[in-house]
Amino acid sequence: MILVHGIKNCDSVKKAARFFKAHGIPFKIRDFRDTPADCAQIDRWLETAGVDTLLNRRSKAYRAIPQNEKPQTDKEIRNALCRDNLLIKRPVIEKDDETVTVGFDETLYKELFL
Repeated sequence: MILVHGIKNCDSVKKAARFFKAHGIPFKIRDFRDTPADCAQIDRWLETAGVDTLLNRRSKAYRAIPQNEKPQTDKEIRNALCRDNLLIKRPVIEKDDETVTVGFDETLYKELFL
């Protein structure tokens, strides 16, 4: 089963959902607002994707953090992602707990899921 983590009204999450629907691939959306990702899950994503990929520096949540309070170190970023899932770049796609990809990339999705 493919899990699409993000926010239901996020454009990138919607694009991912359209991709999976168009190709008849079963998936489930897990909205961070309804089911927040826990720190153990975020640790797995960080291990696979890395801090620079997982932290969404373009998000409203990140921009709202005062400059002098923005997380700098990997540990600070990890803790910030655990506290506020809206800092996570979307969507985070998990397939059978083995494959993790972050963001919408149709070319990559075709390689991984078709």
